[in-house]
Amino acid sequence: MNRRERYREQTREEVKELALAQLAEAGASGLSLNAIAKQMGLTGPALYRYFANRDALLTELIGDGYDDLARALAEAAAADGTPEQRFRATAAALRGWAVGQPHRYLLLFGTPVPGFAAPDRMTEAAQRSMRVLMELTAALDPPGPPRTPLDDQIAIWRQHMGVPAGSPAAARLALATWTRLHGVLSLEVSNQFQLTGVDPTLIYQAEVDALLAG
Repeated sequence: MNRRERYREQTREEVKELALAQLAEAGASGLSLNAIAKQMGLTGPALYRYFANRDALLTELIGDGYDDLARALAEAAAADGTPEQRFRATAAALRGWAVGQPHRYLLLFGTPVPGFAAPDRMTEAAQRSMRVLMELTAALDPPGPPRTPLDDQIAIWRQHMGVPAGSPAAARLALATWTRLHGVLSLEVSNQFQLTGVDPTLIYQAEVDALLAG
């Protein structure tokens, strides 16, 4: 990149860093391009040369989040060990990513941002993490329970994501893993366990154990 291109990229990264700080403090509803411009010593119109509007900035933040999460899961899944050990490591990486930066987790999996419609390309970004889980559960090769009406839907979903390998039981396990682990994490990062006196670490571990046992 030439000097102008480097400056533009550095400015865009600074905007995103400040936006993430806003998310951590006030959530997605508190995101303000004008406030970011003021922090950077820019005018509002000047900032719009880097991001056309709030939705363009949100789109980049969400895409970055999905990419970062997928990398974390893929690295854990690629570690040496048995399929069960790799499954546990990947589940731990998922929780580590979520509790380490809850504002980014909630941006991806929390309440939709009012007025924001994610572009279609976000679907592909969101599916990368699920592909990691589907490959892991295929390696586990779980025994298959009796066929259920859900199996046809899961088969379509698996084909849509381009992960044909693995049995229907493995695909069901991937879906159960995604829903159950995110269920615990969503409660944890939004501080819903505080009033219960229950350690979310133990609840999460119990879910991982139950998924493997089942």
